[in-house]
Amino acid sequence: MKKFDNLKLCLKNSKDHKTIIEVGNVKIGSGFTMIAGPCSVESEEQTYQTALPLKKAGIDILRGGVFKARTSPYDFQGLGVEGLKILKRVGEELDIPVVTEVLDTRDVEITSAHVDILQIGSRNMQNFALLKEVGLQDKPVLLKRGMSATLEEWLNCAEYILERGNPNVILCERGIRTFDTYTRNTIDMAVVPSIKILTHLPVFIDPSHGTGSPDLIEPMSLSAVGAGADGLMIEVHYKPEEALSDRDQAIDPLVYTGIINKVRKMSDFIKTELV
Repeated sequence: MKKFDNLKLCLKNSKDHKTIIEVGNVKIGSGFTMIAGPCSVESEEQTYQTALPLKKAGIDILRGGVFKARTSPYDFQGLGVEGLKILKRVGEELDIPVVTEVLDTRDVEITSAHVDILQIGSRNMQNFALLKEVGLQDKPVLLKRGMSATLEEWLNCAEYILERGNPNVILCERGIRTFDTYTRNTIDMAVVPSIKILTHLPVFIDPSHGTGSPDLIEPMSLSAVGAGADGLMIEVHYKPEEALSDRDQAIDPLVYTGIINKVRKMSDFIKTELV
């Protein structure tokens, strides 16, 4: 197996070397962390009505996009700063940490002031100026894999953040582009144990973008647990059919509750019976 000796900071120093990232009462990398919420923050009511049942279901972190990187310039681009304020208010009211994507170096400072975790999306994985900027922040960074990126390229981007002094990087596999068109992307599940062997960083799976199919989110979530992932990021909307972005892959809170219950049971079983 290739060892990526050119990497200096994200590789393990020993077999037991493991980064635990504390966000409020959540310890990412210790136990199994569930991130869920709408693709986009559309309004305060929509965000709250989605977040409330998720809080009751036991999620750890609320997600919601406010700056949206869309393929078409005519699609909903997010609420921007107003969306940040909504996400922060809902997170504080329900006592849930929040994560959102940042697209531009000019928005890093204000985004950091409103959220608990900064997300770098697939399209910006190799936006090196943005990686350097979030590397200067005191907020953890969730780094999604580029849709055509190799593992080595992805880890080098994590290295950019670590090199700037931010030790709290979470890797997130969201599917890569392959020749198959049945699913939106192809989840590279083998990358999870590979990352565990090579690095000390926690790794998540995003089965929503990884498949683009609500019917496949549950089996891929359970597969992620079995592969050794540290958590999941899933898109949930209280009225998926009305979502302004990614409505075809969003699930409602009731469906999500069923998934999180199965994921927790499987994670607990592995922890107590198989380790």
